[in-house]
Amino acid sequence: MESMKAAVLEEYRRFSWKEVPRPLPAGREVLVKVTFAGICGSDQHIFLGEFHPRTRLPLIPGHEFCGEIVETGRDVKSFKAGDRVVVDPIIACGRCPACERGHYPACPSLRLVGIDLDGGFGEYVKVPETMLHRIDRRIPDRHAALVEQLSIGFHACRRAQVAAGDSIVIWGAGKVGQSILQAVRTKTDHTVIVVDLFEKRLGKAREAYPDIHVVNPAKGDPIGRIMDLTQGRGVDIAFEAVGHFKPTEGRPNPVQGCVQAIRGGGTVCVLGLSNEATPVLFKNLIWKEAQIVSSRVTHGEFEETIRHLVEEDLNPEALISDVVPASRAQAAFEMLEKDPENHLKILLRF
Repeated sequence: MESMKAAVLEEYRRFSWKEVPRPLPAGREVLVKVTFAGICGSDQHIFLGEFHPRTRLPLIPGHEFCGEIVETGRDVKSFKAGDRVVVDPIIACGRCPACERGHYPACPSLRLVGIDLDGGFGEYVKVPETMLHRIDRRIPDRHAALVEQLSIGFHACRRAQVAAGDSIVIWGAGKVGQSILQAVRTKTDHTVIVVDLFEKRLGKAREAYPDIHVVNPAKGDPIGRIMDLTQGRGVDIAFEAVGHFKPTEGRPNPVQGCVQAIRGGGTVCVLGLSNEATPVLFKNLIWKEAQIVSSRVTHGEFEETIRHLVEEDLNPEALISDVVPASRAQAAFEMLEKDPENHLKILLRF
């Protein structure tokens, strides 16, 4: 059996760059030679052991990646060797009440390539052809690797029903918040406000979109600023993309801040994954007869993201802070853990 190199998580907090068996595609499967893979917030949770016991070690993580097909199973009909592709990593059960209604992100048994089975942190990965999307030749590989991440932003916009003319606040300027920002700007040119404690993250958001407003809760009152910018009305939609938050004296937690920031009848869309309980005064939500919705992973937004990348409506470079060889996966995860302000999206290069 042929071998390949892969970044294998053998223990929590410890990657090994080692030889492993190269997968063999069969039936409707293809073998993809990976070019770039992105490190996601979920990958960081896996690295720290916070997805235990869902993830089983040893594991080759990686659910954000692109590459080129080098081999196909005998029953593959829609793709061929040489096609450049990205992989939608979602595997729904197809049988639960959510799946029966076509609401796959709500599947309680949802699995992902790179989380529940080996993924894209290896030189090659085997996936069914049903999970593939072709990449236009005008999209560079390093940008193609961001399709899954950016699609999370488009899915959040879909869940919150962002429309032309909507005003928006995004609480959190990390990878998810920046992805929402990019998707939002393809849908509305109205007021957009980004809230974060990290000045460098706010700076990256402003660099990509100079017309937005930014607020650091450690330096100013975000609710007061939001009301000033909306003439006391509040925003139409507020996204919470923080998850685990650092309490700031005299300031609301991110979800409560979103509730306070919206207008009457507005929408709060929550994406941040946190293990801690988040206090919310629901009286504020009820008085506004507003709604809270949630957004998880993606649901068919890959083609929309690819189209916007081709049309150059997005700023993928604004997400990328570092590109490192895949053999240095351990160092990359340590960089993200020790210095999150200076490292946003790290790409592993194969």
